[in-house]
Amino acid sequence: MTHTKIVEVLSLDPVLQEVHIKGWVKAFRSNRFIALNDGSTINNIQCVVDFENTDEAILNEITVGAAIAVKGILKESQGQGQNVEIEVQSVEILGKADPEEVKKTILSPKRHSLEKLREQAHLRVRTNTFSAIMRVRSKLSFAVHQYFQENGFNYVNTPIITGSDAEGAGEMFKVTNFDLKNIPLDENGKIDYKKDFFGKETNLTVSGQLEGETYALGLGQIYTFGPTFRAENSNTSRHLAEFWMIEPEVAFCDLDGNMDLAEDFIKYVINYVLENCDDDLAFLENRQAQEDKSKPEAERAPMALREKLKFITENNFKRVSYTEAIDILKNSKPNKKKKFNYVIEEWGADLQSEHERYLVEKHFQCPVILFDYPANIKAFYMRLNEDGKTVRAMDILFPGIGEIVGGSQREERLEVLQEKMKAIGIDEKELWWYLDTRRFGTCVHSGFGLGFERLVLFATGMTNIRDVIPYPRTPQNAEF
Repeated sequence: MTHTKIVEVLSLDPVLQEVHIKGWVKAFRSNRFIALNDGSTINNIQCVVDFENTDEAILNEITVGAAIAVKGILKESQGQGQNVEIEVQSVEILGKADPEEVKKTILSPKRHSLEKLREQAHLRVRTNTFSAIMRVRSKLSFAVHQYFQENGFNYVNTPIITGSDAEGAGEMFKVTNFDLKNIPLDENGKIDYKKDFFGKETNLTVSGQLEGETYALGLGQIYTFGPTFRAENSNTSRHLAEFWMIEPEVAFCDLDGNMDLAEDFIKYVINYVLENCDDDLAFLENRQAQEDKSKPEAERAPMALREKLKFITENNFKRVSYTEAIDILKNSKPNKKKKFNYVIEEWGADLQSEHERYLVEKHFQCPVILFDYPANIKAFYMRLNEDGKTVRAMDILFPGIGEIVGGSQREERLEVLQEKMKAIGIDEKELWWYLDTRRFGTCVHSGFGLGFERLVLFATGMTNIRDVIPYPRTPQNAEF
């Protein structure tokens, strides 16, 4: 008899049928009641042991953290909190867990801080909080692919090792096969990359966008969903050195179409988890409510988690030009009273998270799409507007997060793109292949990037991005 997942057993009618389950012991009370979980659901199933007729050696090994197999009869539960329970016929110990050793870990049944859980990231998925987060993350991943596949997009795998810097930021991890104790130099005393594995300087990708554009200009509409890397020394609750990025690119699509796509996509994936992760979201919602009790009122979540997610799916995003946003911020109370860390003084300022969150949470009180940013604070590939000073860029701002999406209509005019590259010192020889897309059948096209972990952060109500990825990579930390 093959075993059945606990999530399936909990949905069965208690008609005295035999079931066989496997899982990890969450609790064992009075030598009688086992709370068992196998990761398929946030909910445990209660297994009732006839301890008087069970081998004492087995009872002693039913400890928190142990893996066991249970066979028994599914019955209507006599207790509160569950509809069914299992009357145990036999228990098999699959993997022991020494109670004294368990006490030293986060598996011990007591409350642990998120910081403590990060120190034992290999075990934290066995806790309710992280099993819930990771199931939501999994469902979000599926929803991403389902949305694009249902809408005729082609999934493209862009390079992880690349010679280009899509952002022009320079904060990249180098890739080399050199012996770091004996790096070859050329006649000018500089590193001789011609002798390296790839024959040139290479990095881990910061974005698959440029390669994605080349494929959109042949397949029509594509998306990437893969790991990206930033060597940014930012030890904050919003930054990771390794994270996952979703990047669609669409030919014959302008900025308005790009904003429509991004809004529709976000609403779809959030609605998907609302429909498919209710138990996990209910648990995370309750967790957030408990956390909020210990916070000052101003720092508490203004909405319950599922209410917040429904608010996103049921309301249109407010579209506001950068210029209008600057006027709002300049005249805002926190700006006039110099409460912002970065006071807005003039048009052209690069908006910080505090400004973005003010617009979303205080002024408009809904998701906001900002568009038409100053050209000098945005990347070279964004289409220059007729005013010569703004570009067809857009960012989507969310409550509690700030920027969750960044995108633009791409500069399709070869001469304009060449001028922009020259102005910031990008060598045309390095991106000759990218410029070719403007030489052979160029057209209006657009795309955006969405940091997947920020989406998971929003969907789960967590506040630190390190808690929504299995093994966070941050400055001074590459454990596990």
